[in-house]
Amino acid sequence: MRVTLFGASGLLGHDLVPALSGEQLTAFSVEDADLRDHARIRGLVRDSRPECILLLAAYTDVDGCESNRDLAFAVNCEGAVNVAEAAREAGSRLLFVSTDYVFDGTKGSPYQTSDPRNPNSVYGETKARAEEQLIEILPDVCIARTAWLFGHGGKCFPATILKLAAARPEISVVNDQRGSPTYTCDLASALVKLCRASARGIVHVTNSGTCTWYEFASEIVRASGLPAKVKPVTTAEFPRPARRPAYSVMSPDSLHAYDIHMPDWQDGLRRYLASAPAAASVVT
Repeated sequence: MRVTLFGASGLLGHDLVPALSGEQLTAFSVEDADLRDHARIRGLVRDSRPECILLLAAYTDVDGCESNRDLAFAVNCEGAVNVAEAAREAGSRLLFVSTDYVFDGTKGSPYQTSDPRNPNSVYGETKARAEEQLIEILPDVCIARTAWLFGHGGKCFPATILKLAAARPEISVVNDQRGSPTYTCDLASALVKLCRASARGIVHVTNSGTCTWYEFASEIVRASGLPAKVKPVTTAEFPRPARRPAYSVMSPDSLHAYDIHMPDWQDGLRRYLASAPAAASVVT
């Protein structure tokens, strides 16, 4: 299968590129392809003639989006539209990676793909609007929503916690936001399967199980064998420019419909820690 990937150099791209090694892959980093350049995107898609396009590239600095609204929409929404229009011209399928931030986090039970979008941050708004426009341009688009990514291709929560826990006797982590940590290796594998299955519609793709950031941090510290104490705090004690969903757990029903099942987040964390060069000396 001929696959064109936008966002090869990011956190997810780091694991998705090798996961696609068995396909005829053309991979572009952010430096190779500015999503805002419609002519450039159109040319790259035309030349690579993909059967499937995977769009990972995005402006993912959630707090940065709050102060750079125009840039966030230009990349995450207008840029996604540019790729969708190029896909339509080339007759290619499109798989677009989206986020739990399209929800406001007030539901209190796992979000279904049919639940209404109601983002409460600029980042979430850019992704929600992109989803809506892509469905209009390509009714068969596959929108893969994911959440709380961690992996070895860039900055992530476990790496930050390991660094802090090695330097401080106590670290404070919010305990009133709940979601599903997702290992990029597992997500990459699921996305490849969705691509091969010619998936369409909205699919929720996260590791199974849920936790708060405090519970996630506690497990990271426990598994690493570091002596630091993890202290639970509230979101109000650590205000950030962008509002985070208090509850962003997403139902796996849409993923299970393709007979794809994700490992639990604890299993993903164990594999992450076992393969983390910086953590090798502290993992028990």
